[in-house]
Amino acid sequence: MEVKTSINKNKIPPSQIEGLKTDFKSLKENCESSRLEHSSEKEVMSDSGLSIIHNQDVIIIGGGLTGLRAALQVFDAGLPVAIISKVHPLRSHSVAAQGGMNAALANVSGMNGTIDNWKNHAYDTVKGSDYLADQDAVETMCQEAPSTVVELENMGTVWSRLDNGKIAQRPFGGAGFPRTCYAADRTGHNALHTLYEQVVDRNIPIYAEFFVTSLVNDQGRCTGCTALDIMSGKIHGFKARAVLMATGGFGRIFNKSTNALINTGDGQALALKAGVALKDMEFVQFHPTTLYGTNILITEGARGEGGILLNRNGERFMERYAPNSLDLAPRDVVARAIEQEIAEGRGFEDSYVHLDLRHLGADLIKERLPGIRQISMDFAGIDPIKEPIPIQPGQHYSMGGIEVDINGFTSISGLYAAGECSCVSVHGANRLGGNSLLETVVFGRLVANKIIKDIPNIREAPEEPLKNATNEVHKRIKNILERENRENPFEIRYALTKTMSSEFGIFREADKMKEGLLELKKMQKKISQSSISNKNMAVNQALVRFLELEYMLQLAQCVADGAIKREESRGSHKRTDYPDRDDEKFLKHTITSLKDGEITVSYKPVSLGIFEPKERVY
Repeated sequence: MEVKTSINKNKIPPSQIEGLKTDFKSLKENCESSRLEHSSEKEVMSDSGLSIIHNQDVIIIGGGLTGLRAALQVFDAGLPVAIISKVHPLRSHSVAAQGGMNAALANVSGMNGTIDNWKNHAYDTVKGSDYLADQDAVETMCQEAPSTVVELENMGTVWSRLDNGKIAQRPFGGAGFPRTCYAADRTGHNALHTLYEQVVDRNIPIYAEFFVTSLVNDQGRCTGCTALDIMSGKIHGFKARAVLMATGGFGRIFNKSTNALINTGDGQALALKAGVALKDMEFVQFHPTTLYGTNILITEGARGEGGILLNRNGERFMERYAPNSLDLAPRDVVARAIEQEIAEGRGFEDSYVHLDLRHLGADLIKERLPGIRQISMDFAGIDPIKEPIPIQPGQHYSMGGIEVDINGFTSISGLYAAGECSCVSVHGANRLGGNSLLETVVFGRLVANKIIKDIPNIREAPEEPLKNATNEVHKRIKNILERENRENPFEIRYALTKTMSSEFGIFREADKMKEGLLELKKMQKKISQSSISNKNMAVNQALVRFLELEYMLQLAQCVADGAIKREESRGSHKRTDYPDRDDEKFLKHTITSLKDGEITVSYKPVSLGIFEPKERVY
């Protein structure tokens, strides 16, 4: 069937540009006035400095798809809510998602005319997870998927269409049916702008370019957070009955990553320090196709449209690794295959293989993969209509995160989490493409509903713990800024990302990982002795990078400890010294906690269901 993407490709006439500038200025002023109107803020002076205290019922930390969808739900329930984001919401990493969102709409039939349904979607997800996903959470997500896609469309998301007018669906890796709904290859961009427009329409206050520095834990209850206003350098305290973490992943602890520079695991580290456990942190997904040299994502949709992988001998090598699914095997399978081809000398320059789209034709590439073509031309000087794209695996997604139950509730009263920063465990040991965007919107809404239900039973938080927390942040930052001529934090960051990629990458082995862990611990000591040259509080990006690095080093140890102790291969976690999956010992979640300043690892059972674990074959 012909697929048409209803996206306006016309350029803006020059005569309209000035008007757009005026409209943007007006929009910015309206947002600022709305924020002030909805916030009961006051200034508080202490020995440490001036702080600004805000009071909301609900604070959402993170302005991506999860945070925006949750904010809409909370606001529409009549509760005061505000969003805190360290970048403008439209620069959240959700905007970079390309391929699509899974839902069993059955708009495109499977082989032999078979029809998709949510149970097929759930089975593919559980199998793709290598049976580590919690099946109750998977069932919820898959059942909610069709209505979620329709809901986004009703809000304004522009999906690509079939010629019969229905939403188009393309095949994705590990899926038995074409069920990935998409907007060409800019699905995240489309969905994020849609939700942001809805948030702006409701005048929901947004504290953009605020870096959260701590969660306030008052006797086992989260009563708010503190944040650095990056532009002014002022410390703000946010008092709330409920706090939702929606801060995304931690991919930037690796040096080859598709993730935005902002993906430094702030939310996971904040929760860990506040006393909440993290789950399955060793399961890190490496996307098989990132652009060689830059590691910009080349969507799985390129293979879903028929693109094929070739080694330097011109072989379609996936025939050796996944004879049934070929290039549309799950990401962990394809990434390992590419890595092995390169290691065995069948790559180009011992670094990459080719993704060939040429046989798809110019019209299809321009219609369904315009972003991929533009990225290839801009960053590799290659037009995929005429030449194959050089690709290599790169870190892409974090299956692990803040431990939550199916409602997004953590072990601390008043603190919730959803999206990639959390681990409700719909992805287990390996995520299927198209399920991430789905998770953000489904659980953004469902966890918000849980907060709405809980709020009447949560008393208003006291202000004193928040004041104490802002004082502590002042002291902490002052200490950092006063250090002179010590270790360079940027050198530590470089060493961190290099160590993680070399010792905790696609293939892992005990001795190398133990050496890597020792290096990480040395870096943790160095960061406490490092300094930055900019001594100002305001507009100090070096300070922000320093604070991020502290979080990154702690999370890196969580990944390392979990990976070393999991003596099996499952999903994205491939041990060369333990090549087989071990359901007897390790069909369970890794739980990482911080106790007395030390990382501890324990385990808990996986929530099984109608799909019994079996050999994973593609």
